[in-house]
Amino acid sequence: MSDTTDSLVERPGAVSDTHTDKPSLKGKRVIVTGGTTGIGRAIAALLASEGATVDICGRNEQHLQDALDAIGRVGTGQGSAIDLADQDNVERYFAEATARMGGLDVAVINAAIPAGGLSEMSGRDLRYAIATDFTAYLMSAHEAAEAMRAGGDIVLIGSMSAHILGPSSTVYAGMKAGIAGFAEALRKELGSRDIKVSLIEPGYTQADFHYPDIDAEKQKQMVREEKMLRSEDIAVAVHYALTQPRRAVVQQITVAPLRKDDE
Repeated sequence: MSDTTDSLVERPGAVSDTHTDKPSLKGKRVIVTGGTTGIGRAIAALLASEGATVDICGRNEQHLQDALDAIGRVGTGQGSAIDLADQDNVERYFAEATARMGGLDVAVINAAIPAGGLSEMSGRDLRYAIATDFTAYLMSAHEAAEAMRAGGDIVLIGSMSAHILGPSSTVYAGMKAGIAGFAEALRKELGSRDIKVSLIEPGYTQADFHYPDIDAEKQKQMVREEKMLRSEDIAVAVHYALTQPRRAVVQQITVAPLRKDDE
């Protein structure tokens, strides 16, 4: 009697039949907001390495150039230094990026800044955080949907902060909870247009700007101890969501560190 391997060799289609369709990302035109650092940069680099053309944005010109250099080593990328907290800039960036790529297939909406407790923030800082982390998310989704005439994918990067609440998370958690509800409703709204909407919610992820009280070396140690994620871990989740057959929508992925007790 032949073993399992021999049986599969005799039936060439058997191996492929055990796995679902896996669409290629080659040639896909992808926008990644906040793609110059951290999670956004990791997402942009991974998708570029898979053959996608990526267009990224961030607020800092040096971060933009560093990210484009990294992306250029594995694929094709371009981008803009722009602050999406300004509503007009969201419209302008999406118009310019879409024109550069000749269309849009995927939008990863990720640009965000930290925010503290409501009583800890000034009114000005609060307005800026809302403009960046909430209003710009909705406006980016709007512009992406307008640009996707032949269907596409919108991936919103949320946060487990929407579910893990504390006295210093009121503003950030409130916005991320809003994004979670928005993502679910938007999926139902855009499905008939062949636009898939996915929500990726990272847990504790290595990023200097998010945890100023934990220096870079300590964060690296926490990653080694499996108490903190790397940005690349989140990029892999995005890749998974984007490589499912059109009939399947990955509605939500939550990625948490293995050994983080409170997540």
